[in-house]
Amino acid sequence: MSNFELPDSLTITRPDDWHLHLRDGAALASVLPHTARQFGRAIVMPNLKPPVTTTEAAAAYRARVKAALPAGSDFEPLMTLYLTDNTPADEIRRAVDSGFIHAVKLYPAGATTNSDAGVTDLARCAKALEAMQDLDLPLLVHGEVTDPDVDVFDREAVFIERVMRPLRRDFPALPVVFEHITTKDAAQYVAEADGPIGATITAHHLLYNRNEIFRGGIRPHYYCLPILKREEHRLALVTAATSGDERFFLGTDSAPHAIGAKEASCGCAGCYTALHAMEMYAEAFARAGALDKLEAFASFNGPAFYGLPRNEGTVTIKRESWTLPATVPFGDTALAPLNAGEEIGWKVA
Repeated sequence: MSNFELPDSLTITRPDDWHLHLRDGAALASVLPHTARQFGRAIVMPNLKPPVTTTEAAAAYRARVKAALPAGSDFEPLMTLYLTDNTPADEIRRAVDSGFIHAVKLYPAGATTNSDAGVTDLARCAKALEAMQDLDLPLLVHGEVTDPDVDVFDREAVFIERVMRPLRRDFPALPVVFEHITTKDAAQYVAEADGPIGATITAHHLLYNRNEIFRGGIRPHYYCLPILKREEHRLALVTAATSGDERFFLGTDSAPHAIGAKEASCGCAGCYTALHAMEMYAEAFARAGALDKLEAFASFNGPAFYGLPRNEGTVTIKRESWTLPATVPFGDTALAPLNAGEEIGWKVA
């Protein structure tokens, strides 16, 4: 689709974000309005310090999220539990009974930010996984191995063989979301797999390959986990997202970090995209000539997977150039959104 063929605006059913980091306290209050402005709901990640491992802790976190919402907002946080080696089946039952916990998150220990309490061996989680399968509670998977002998660019592909295939063989009815996929290997696996499986895709993995991290020097704000991959993988993700396959849906993995935590000798992984998420997705789908496929990806496929109704209302995205701020407030400090200070070609009305 050439530029002159693009519409001046696009109105879609209000979308959802099926993978979001909100942090807590003053940081939460700073970033939450960016998501609530665009999305009706979001799956909220549980990797706080300490992690959200119980229904009671999830209820308290949900209350803090709701309290931080702008006045009049009807945004709904969808809570998750953090799976550990010791998560009991009874906790899974309490989570389902709560009505507000919609998934359990698997972080391989040490895989990403605040994942040190994550799972060391899935065999230790068998009782919890059995309960999740019986109760139809989705498992959200950060799909990377943490073996230091495996190249960082290969860890997702290796995860499929070492962990995902055995997991889904042992629990074939367990709903699984392969989170923030980054490779053609993962896109192909999800598209061809049997049973209840879906995958989220971020806007930055649709728009950028690994060259972006090094364009003109080290650019730490483009460093995330799973890391940006080669161009062939980016193209495979675009194909998956724009295919119309309902197994693929929107998940920003927006991950706020203070500037000092990113621009450091050992900087944190994560890209902050909540400020301009739908604008980035619109750009990715427009480049692919597939704006007509954005609504299903952003607004229909996720609710279908989670068994939830589609949102009421709409969001309009206009073809309008504007410049992203260099920084935005983040508690008592500041963060830099992805593409800070750069011009972007779409704007949520």
